[in-house]
Amino acid sequence: MIRTVVGVVLILLGGLWISQGTGVMKGSMMSGHGQYTWLGIVVALLGIAGVVWGLRARGRGQGQQAS
Repeated sequence: MIRTVVGVVLILLGGLWISQGTGVMKGSMMSGHGQYTWLGIVVALLGIAGVVWGLRARGRGQGQQAS
C-alpha cells in the first residue's frame, strides 16, 4: 500500500512540475523552464511504475491469502 501511495504522490508532483515547466502554472522560479518539464515526466513515470508495482504486489498478496 505504501508503494501505491508514494506512487500517487510522485504522479501529482510530476504533474505539478510538468505544468510549471511548460509555463501553464506560473508563480515560481520553475515556471517556463523546460528542464522541469522533463524532470516532471521522469518523476510521473516513476510514480506510475510505483502504483503499478504496489497494485500488483497487493494483488499477489490477496491471492495467496485466498489459497
